Amino acid sequence: MASVDWKSLYPFASHELRLAGLRYHYLDEGRGEPLLMVHGNPTWSFYWRNFVTRFRDGRRVVVPDHIGCGLSDKPERYDYRLNQHIDNLKQLIESLDLRGITLLAHDWGGAIGLGAAVDMPERFARIVLFNTGAFLGERCPWRIRVCRTPLVGEWTVRGLNAFARAALVMATNRPGGLPPAVKAGLIAPYDNWQHRIATHRFVLDIPLAESHPSFARLQQIESGLSRLAALPKTLIWGMRDWCFTPKFLARFRQIWPGAEVHELAQAGHYVIEDEPERCLELVDDFLRRHPLVEGRS
Repeated sequence: MASVDWKSLYPFASHELRLAGLRYHYLDEGRGEPLLMVHGNPTWSFYWRNFVTRFRDGRRVVVPDHIGCGLSDKPERYDYRLNQHIDNLKQLIESLDLRGITLLAHDWGGAIGLGAAVDMPERFARIVLFNTGAFLGERCPWRIRVCRTPLVGEWTVRGLNAFARAALVMATNRPGGLPPAVKAGLIAPYDNWQHRIATHRFVLDIPLAESHPSFARLQQIESGLSRLAALPKTLIWGMRDWCFTPKFLARFRQIWPGAEVHELAQAGHYVIEDEPERCLELVDDFLRRHPLVEGRS
């Protein structure tokens, strides 16, 4: 897989923000109203490549790699917690002075991106979510619980790269699976034990009990989602996702009953990989129908 050419799918210039001496990598393509795309685990900015290409003409597309992910630094000693990832994203937003932001988020990117939006709602104008969550869940799938097991979990995720490799199959419902170059690109930054640190730490950061360090922060985000109620929103969901299941979509619909909803019956967790053209069309249509309001640009 490593020999497959994936770089032609990612023809973007790299930028970086230094955070406490660490490289926080991001893409910054185009000019105009900002679209902020936030990835989850175990993906990186590569996941949004088709969206960058589609929307950079006439808009500014900003796509960070969380510390520990993608082309960002991957330190062994680091606070890989939800609150830290949110703070990093907020520093990027402030550094680039992004206003009138449309947030596009997937997987862990939902909690991270919405965490930033709840903290600085005056900078956000629209929300687009794909198979994610920003509230306390009722369950944790056994496939993820295994990766949280002491010693065995770390060896599985960091030694065998089983989490990222399994996602190439389990996170998609695309007929025939993902193309080889896409598989190679998604997994490229996670090529050794050291580079898989965040993959494992994201798994460990799922708060399943009140005593967990990220429990209170996620609870705070959940309670703050009402602050974003007035923003236009669209929820685009792969209904064959075994992780962020339709129950997560139902919860968002309870919180934001006015949100637009698009259920993609045959798409899995990697929804924008499974139905890229459909997702691009839905987002394009949403942006055109909800132009920026004066005062949010």
